Amino acid sequence: MVIRLIIGALMIGSVYGVVGIGYGLIYKASGLMSLAQGDMLMFGAFLGITFYKYLQLPFIIALLLTMIIMFMLGMFIERVMVTKLIEKGAQTVYIILCTISISMILQNSSMLTWGSNVLQFPAIFNSASVKIFGVSVAPENLLVLGVGIIIMVALQLFLTKTKFGISMRAAAQDEVAASALGINVPLTKGTAWGIASMLAGAIGVVVGPVFGVYMSMGAMIGQKAFAGAVVGGYGNMFGAIIGGVFFGFLETFVSAYLTSNYKDFITFGILIIVMILMPKGIFNEEVME
Repeated sequence: MVIRLIIGALMIGSVYGVVGIGYGLIYKASGLMSLAQGDMLMFGAFLGITFYKYLQLPFIIALLLTMIIMFMLGMFIERVMVTKLIEKGAQTVYIILCTISISMILQNSSMLTWGSNVLQFPAIFNSASVKIFGVSVAPENLLVLGVGIIIMVALQLFLTKTKFGISMRAAAQDEVAASALGINVPLTKGTAWGIASMLAGAIGVVVGPVFGVYMSMGAMIGQKAFAGAVVGGYGNMFGAIIGGVFFGFLETFVSAYLTSNYKDFITFGILIIVMILMPKGIFNEEVME
C-alpha cells in the first residue's frame, strides 16, 4: 500500500514539477508570468492522442511531434503576442491577462476540435502492470515518472552545459550586458517560452494514458504546479521540483489516509501558510526587478 502511494506521489509530483519548471523558466528568462502552462499540458495531450490513436503513429513519434509543435507554439506566443504587447508599452498585468486569454483559447479550441467528453488514451504497453517490491504498478505511471525525471535532468544539463543554455541564463541575469556580449536576447526569451510550452506538452502526452484526455485536465494541474513553484521559490528550478513533489506527496497521502474531498482545500491552505511564513519560498528566491 505504502509503496504504491509513494510511486503515485512521485508520479503526480513529477508532473507538477515539470509544469512548475516551465513557470520558473519563463519568469527567469523574461521576468514575466504565464498562466497558460496547465492548458499547454492539456493541448499537448490532445495532440498526442491525435497522433497516436487517430493517425496510428508510434508513441515515440507522437511524443516528438507534439514536443516540436508545442515548442513552436510557445515561441509564437512570445514573439508575436507578448513581445508586441511589451513594445506597445503594456504593463505586466496585461501580459498576464494575455496568457489567461491564451488559456481560454486553448480550452475552447480543444473543445471545438475534439469535443467535451473524456478521450481514452490507448494502452502504450502490452503489460497491464509490473511488479515493484511485490506491488503491482501500471507501467504508464512509471512512464510518467521516468519522463519527468529525464526532462528535469536534460533541462538542467542544457542550461548548465550547453553554450546556448548558458547564454539563456546570462540574458536572464542582465539583458544589457548579454546583448553587449553578442547574445541574441530576444531569441533566448522566445526559446524559454518555447521550452516551457514543450515541457508541458510532453508531460501532457505521457499523463494522458493515466487520467484520460479532456478539456479541463490542465486547470488543476497548472494551479498545483504553480503552487509548487511558489513554495519552492518562484523562478528556482530545483524549488519547482521540490515544491511539485511536496504537493504530490501531500495530496496522495491526504487522499489515502484522511479524505479525498478536502485534498485541494488542504493543498492550497498550506500554500497560503507558506506564502505568509516564507514569501520567498523554500529556496529563498529573490524577486526579479
